Amino acid sequence: MSFDAINEYRKTFPSKQQVIEQTPDPGVRAMLNHLDKAGIPTAFDRFDAQKPHCSFGLAGTCCRICNMGPCRITEKSPKGVCGADAHVMVARNILRWVAAGVAAHGARGREVLLTLKKAASGELALPLLGPEKVLATAKAFGIYQEDKTVAELAEQLADLLLEDMSRAVPATHRTITAMAPPERVETWSKLDIIPISSYHEVFEALHRTGTGTDGDWENLMKQLLRCGLAFSWNSVVGPSIAADCLYGPPKRSQIETNFASIKEEYVNIALHGHSPVLPSALVQASRDQELVDLAKAAGAAGIRLYGICCSGLSSLYRYGEVHPLSNSLGAELIMGTGALDAWVADLQDIYPAIMDVAACFHTKVITTSDSCRLPGAIHMAFDHQHSNMDQILDQAKDIVRLAIRNYPARQKENVYIPEVSIEAEVGFSVENITQAFGSLDELAALIKSGKIKGIVNLVGCNNPKVVYEQAILQVADILLANDIIVLTNGCASFPLLKLGYCSQKALAKAGPGLNEVLGAQKLPPVWHMGECLDNARASGLFRALADKSGQPLTRMPVAFASPEWSNEKGVGAALSFRLMGLNSYHCIQAPVQGSDKVANFFGKDTQDLLGSVMVVVTDPQGLGQKIVEDLEHRRNQLGWDGQ
Repeated sequence: MSFDAINEYRKTFPSKQQVIEQTPDPGVRAMLNHLDKAGIPTAFDRFDAQKPHCSFGLAGTCCRICNMGPCRITEKSPKGVCGADAHVMVARNILRWVAAGVAAHGARGREVLLTLKKAASGELALPLLGPEKVLATAKAFGIYQEDKTVAELAEQLADLLLEDMSRAVPATHRTITAMAPPERVETWSKLDIIPISSYHEVFEALHRTGTGTDGDWENLMKQLLRCGLAFSWNSVVGPSIAADCLYGPPKRSQIETNFASIKEEYVNIALHGHSPVLPSALVQASRDQELVDLAKAAGAAGIRLYGICCSGLSSLYRYGEVHPLSNSLGAELIMGTGALDAWVADLQDIYPAIMDVAACFHTKVITTSDSCRLPGAIHMAFDHQHSNMDQILDQAKDIVRLAIRNYPARQKENVYIPEVSIEAEVGFSVENITQAFGSLDELAALIKSGKIKGIVNLVGCNNPKVVYEQAILQVADILLANDIIVLTNGCASFPLLKLGYCSQKALAKAGPGLNEVLGAQKLPPVWHMGECLDNARASGLFRALADKSGQPLTRMPVAFASPEWSNEKGVGAALSFRLMGLNSYHCIQAPVQGSDKVANFFGKDTQDLLGSVMVVVTDPQGLGQKIVEDLEHRRNQLGWDGQ
């Protein structure tokens, strides 16, 4: 991409005023105006203040790895001080992003794996609420023995998953061997990209991109693919298995969402971040009758929990008591209601700026992870060794007590809650989808017949480079109108939750085939699968349908889309699905355009290597149409003409 093209791309970034005028959620619009009048800045103000964004950063041709620079690639200086050209520079930068994504999801996942191990061994007084998941996974891993208890199998399983995450000595990757499609394992083996472990591949990625090490952009891309597999199988699939073993599988349920689900008369606690461990304990603590009575004694009607980002979603579909409010980019808007008494932040996607908004209200921010501290917040956390996890319920009760004590400090004149709310259905999984249709054979047959044209996993972060939450809805509208089911999770799922897409009423947006099929099953057209870790559920459904159809995933009419992705984990998530042979679709450019070789690797070359590519169309409606066209092409190749 030339700098002229990058400058044109920058011009598409919306202003805060455009967001106010065009964002699809009236509650978001009301809150932006409210906070603007109050003089409280948000991410949208800070995004405007960053303009114009650095062209070298957008192209990926700025290197800060060593202290001889920073170096950037121009016509005058086509190589950095060390001799790295644009291709090596871009490759190094994007590899470091993917390695960081492996570490980010992996750190959250490791906490879940440790919790499973400690609960199974009896070190934590937590029941294993997913015994069926333990047994099924133990059989898949080949470790099931009739004379072993569920707890013994769960502990052994946790050890195997932790070993795949942290192995230093090369050995068989047990999770990939047990869970991945054999055709994919064969492809990855031929490419020599099966990881040793997450820890090793991140270690190796940082080593290769260090000063004077790997100067071959193609070799760096090979390491990127290894990191992509580590992200998928160690940082996502393993912890997803562990969470279901610990807390049980998802349950389909109805939940109230958006701003007006915040009730002033309650002690209100927000759960923000990514780990399900402490939020699950907080749900349990909020049910404690002694604490409920304490809240009522303080003048409240009770205790109510709300979800920000993935911590809330991970609890929502298991307990049904956490009301989803916002993704990470909109967290300041929720804080700005002035109605939250405690804001519990665990790890990841917690912007430091929430402390600035909290300072304008009575809200107490509590950090609960050694990995994520915020100056001015109250720190009530697991220590670095996770040695105090056995105190988790006491810790959760202390946090609830703090919120109750803070409730009387709330000032009514500071409370502003937009009157928008809706009911949404959540908690979809491979298991309950199978139950809904009677069998996956039936769903596969409907896809083959053309009543359902395909399935798209519509997920990802949010990014102020497009109008807030608009791109996700515009893509969803086109997919649904073309009889394509939408799966969703994580940050991208919030506008779909808040604006009615996870309701049967949204069948009005569906094409005739989808409307007929889902109407008969009393299902919404968008199936909410949970937190971003639950990409594993989507890939599991895709794999199961491919098996039922007798086709490899590379031929199935399914895809991954993250229109508004914004961080390192987003690169890893998209790469995970491309490694499975499924295209990934985006409205946001990756910072690889400064190298035609690396850009072509993502957009063309991986078709031959993996059977899939990265597709970027900056116009959301154009992106939706491109997905429809590509799924139709796959259907035509299969001879599934819908007749």
